[in-house]
Amino acid sequence: MRILVLVKRVPATGGRIELTDDGRTIDTRYLGFTISPHEECAVEEAVRIAAAAEGSETVVMTLGPADAADQLRDALAVGIDRAVLLETDGSDWDPVATATALTDAIRGLEAAGGPFDVILAGNESADSGGFQVGIRIAVDLDRPSVQGIKALQIHDGRATARRQSPVGWDVYELPLPAVVGVREGLNLPRYPSVPGRLRARKKEIERIAPEHRPGGPALIDLSLPVEREQQAEILGTGPEAAPRVVEILREAGLL
Repeated sequence: MRILVLVKRVPATGGRIELTDDGRTIDTRYLGFTISPHEECAVEEAVRIAAAAEGSETVVMTLGPADAADQLRDALAVGIDRAVLLETDGSDWDPVATATALTDAIRGLEAAGGPFDVILAGNESADSGGFQVGIRIAVDLDRPSVQGIKALQIHDGRATARRQSPVGWDVYELPLPAVVGVREGLNLPRYPSVPGRLRARKKEIERIAPEHRPGGPALIDLSLPVEREQQAEILGTGPEAAPRVVEILREAGLL
């Protein structure tokens, strides 16, 4: 079985976002980066599927700047076999351009090694939240697809996928090959071990120069939300602060 995981390099959760002076992109000088959380679960699921099917091959792929190799090595460190980087100059690519470049690369990989039985992607990225790339790839490849999955089983050439709904679970059965968009909570991703990181550093990352063919909405500028002001009041020091603490608790209705 061949399994492909599509991931995206996104700012680490909790990082303070600053924009460049022209307001057209995020200033990344002081940001840490990670794999988008939904796609961390996709990586973990690929490793689990491969472990249950002897002779499987797993591949992770991303589109992004040269530094995105760090996120690919994180995936290699937890057990993915191969990594492919569609290397860009770091500029923002719209969902149409992203999906087109990834689809072209998938076709190239499949021409060389055979079709991927399962392509796993995040339901949406943690930064732009476009909900488009996985669906566009499925349409371009003419393969069945379901998104928002929180449980997945592969058996007898078919995938059984479960999606949580307000009233219970929706269950889907798809013939392979298929494209599946997963959500955080599908599993609990493992942390890369030190030996895993050492092995990942030795593995070669395949690099492809993708063609940029924009087709989505054009970015005009970015804006940050207004931050809520926060204030701190020093109630006092030592036992002298106790009466004021009691007063605040009474005002809050806790006493």
